Amino acid sequence: MKIYVGLDWGSQQHAVCALDSQGERLTQFAVSHDQAGLTQLRQRLDKIALPQQIMLAIERPSGLLVDTLVEAGYNVVPIHPNAVKATRPRYAAACGKTDRNDAFLLADLLRTDEHRFRALTPESDDIKALRALVRTRDDLIDTRLALANQLRALLESFWPGAAVIFADIDSAIALAFLTRYPTPSCAAHLGEKRLASFLAQYRYSGRRSVIELLARLRSAPQGLCGALEREAKGELVRSLATVLRGLLEQLRHLNCRIEHEIATLEDGQRLMSFPRIGRINAAQLLAELGSVRARFPCEAALACEAGVSPVTRQSGKSRAVVFRWACNKRLRVALTTFADNSRHASPWAAAVYSRARARGIDHPHATRILARAWVRVVWRTWTNHQPYDPIKHRKAAPLLSAA
Repeated sequence: MKIYVGLDWGSQQHAVCALDSQGERLTQFAVSHDQAGLTQLRQRLDKIALPQQIMLAIERPSGLLVDTLVEAGYNVVPIHPNAVKATRPRYAAACGKTDRNDAFLLADLLRTDEHRFRALTPESDDIKALRALVRTRDDLIDTRLALANQLRALLESFWPGAAVIFADIDSAIALAFLTRYPTPSCAAHLGEKRLASFLAQYRYSGRRSVIELLARLRSAPQGLCGALEREAKGELVRSLATVLRGLLEQLRHLNCRIEHEIATLEDGQRLMSFPRIGRINAAQLLAELGSVRARFPCEAALACEAGVSPVTRQSGKSRAVVFRWACNKRLRVALTTFADNSRHASPWAAAVYSRARARGIDHPHATRILARAWVRVVWRTWTNHQPYDPIKHRKAAPLLSAA
């Protein structure tokens, strides 16, 4: 006999409701989000049935709680919050919401629609490690962008020239310059010889001459801050530059670690066989694909998960095909990044992209169309445990031979 359990996750407390196959409520309780609470949760569930007999619905597909339940042998079924929200009117016309009621709703939804959902299958340890590295790196990239924008805005408020002297404000040479010259007064005596010496010290590899760099610095508008405000903002510039320099160093370390990890995995080597994918992009793609082939029984399921397949809304004479918002956004970024790069190395990919652009489609949409075409190949390669071979790619082979 199956037991259906709904668990409404909370940062401090979890609401739990257990139903039998007929929908009768067996128990309902709450546990705290600590070791004692997790132990109590398992003890109370074990009194109802064996872990193999329990189907447990939760709105989160990952996290410490989910890992604990999967490790204990429970059949954990993630249900998207949108599905739960759409189901709420079935139980109350007023659509009220409490943690206790949501736990019951999750359990009953799983009981009635079990065939629509799939239980989690734990990933291998190497995939979990790669996923943690890749996702943290991507989050740090976002942090770097935010800090760089903050630094640029700060400079434009009192010293615009320092924001434009180098092409990228978060480059190593720009951050070194701002650390040494955080205010206009610090650079008041900066001439061609001093700047040339500074550039040589930090091995400047840009194509701009010393004269051109100084012209950029001096031709920008002059700030109108008072002495105290200028000094305070200079201290902030030095602080942001120091943080960014440390962040860039950690990103370089993470990149090296990720490139090493993806090269040691068999699935990683297969993904790296695709044209112009690169190790980091291959790691991003594999981290979201995982190693459990049952997650995507067909290539259409992968396309929907990646958000490269549009959504059709039709009613009577009205029909609209719209962008898919509900998806794995990290997987979509990884797949579209690969698709955009592949068109520079694959004649077939370039032809797919060019035909889309010729129809008047903009670049992001054309890239998603190409990504959708690549999904068929990526899914087949991933499913069959084989590297990509353009000769076996029926649509790419004629273009390859013609080239």
